[in-house]
Amino acid sequence: MNIKESALVLIDLQKESDFGLFGMEEVIQNTSKVIDACRKANIPIIYTRQINRAGGVALSLGEPLNDDGTPYFYNDTSEKIEIIDELKPMNNDIVIDKYRWSAFYETNLDLTLKSLGVNNILIGGVVTDGCLMTSVFDAYFRDYNVHLIKDLCTTSNEGAHMASLMIMANWVYNIKIYDTEDMINVINQDDYNVWEPTKVDSLPFTPDNMREVFKNFEQKRRGE
Repeated sequence: MNIKESALVLIDLQKESDFGLFGMEEVIQNTSKVIDACRKANIPIIYTRQINRAGGVALSLGEPLNDDGTPYFYNDTSEKIEIIDELKPMNNDIVIDKYRWSAFYETNLDLTLKSLGVNNILIGGVVTDGCLMTSVFDAYFRDYNVHLIKDLCTTSNEGAHMASLMIMANWVYNIKIYDTEDMINVINQDDYNVWEPTKVDSLPFTPDNMREVFKNFEQKRRGE
């Protein structure tokens, strides 16, 4: 991976993310480590924020609402739309607001990445089975190389987290999946391990064997 053609994209790591996501503390700790490594390597850092307008304009169909008709999640009048304090952007970082799940949908993310000369997206964030996964698919459809850091991701329950990671592993043909330590080693140009698909539908799973199949991510190959 060419570090000079890379950017870190962090999906919706906002104060709103305290609504019951499992393992969120670990995600914050791991993300902080990756951010530090990217800063030292001069890798651009891009944050996204999910925004729902309090007035209700352009809300997704069926968006959960409060009794007064304002959006329940990501209300733009709430401080909770801001990035988590421990991961707060610096002046040179880029923050992109979005109004749908995918970070690419009607935003300037694609334009921003192209202007930076980015071909490799290092990506993590929340939630795994929503904004993160749709952003990964849209990155793939736009011909970016997808480098997913799986312990920078989480969602509301373990099953949905595992299933969405395995779906991406099966159908994003150029995806590479890392843990935090391995991604930092990539950035530092040290030896690392990575999982990548060897064929279409590399990790077929059922409700009964989901945990066993998921363990395949731990049986990683040595990176080049």
